[in-house]
Amino acid sequence: MSVAALHTEGLSKAFGGFKANTDVSLALPPGARHALIGPNGAGKTTLINLLTGVLAPSAGDVFLGGERITGLPQHERVKRGVTRTFQINTLFHGLTVLESVVLAICERDGRAAVWHRTVASLGKEVEEARELLRSLRLDADANTLSRNLPYGRQRLVEIALALATKPSVLLLDEPAAGVPSGESRQLFETIELLPPEMTIVLIEHDMSLVFRFAQKITVLAGGRVLTEGGPAEIAANQQVRELYLGNGQHV
Repeated sequence: MSVAALHTEGLSKAFGGFKANTDVSLALPPGARHALIGPNGAGKTTLINLLTGVLAPSAGDVFLGGERITGLPQHERVKRGVTRTFQINTLFHGLTVLESVVLAICERDGRAAVWHRTVASLGKEVEEARELLRSLRLDADANTLSRNLPYGRQRLVEIALALATKPSVLLLDEPAAGVPSGESRQLFETIELLPPEMTIVLIEHDMSLVFRFAQKITVLAGGRVLTEGGPAEIAANQQVRELYLGNGQHV
């Protein structure tokens, strides 16, 4: 039996008397396409923060492969291959797309101090950045300022910055949030082209995107795992239907 790319055991987080996550246990194999869904306040983003080291758990553990990483800070987890994006994009708006990705590559390699040199002098980094942009269909935007791109393209640039860290596990926190429907379809078409060996965890409210993307879905409610299964199983689950219909959403 292969070792899970990422797994948790009894992961919990409390803020005073409020329990944001309680006894969450997940196991994601290498190459998984996994979605976390649930109503607002279900604990999805808190769970992502626990996986990435933004928050320390009140109880439980996080494992990357066979290594326990519960006590590691966020930057150390990034070095080991756990990278995330955010609900709100965090780009270098004063830089071009190419410059942004080159800077992320330099930061990954501990060479951010060379950033005072021109991009043209960073041949190896530039070529890696261009290849990454090509893989995300962003090569035509390489010389465009990030702030001048349509919002859906900006979200792709944020994914490019995450990929520059060479993750084995990529956590996408609502990548389509605020993105017009036409752009969100293009966004997910590109996400589907990411390397198959990469484990991807997605938080997303648009169920059509979730069912199209995910091989397995975990449903959170009240900070706990309500159920888990494939898209067809989750779509047919009466508890899930009631949970979403009660919030004006459709499964």
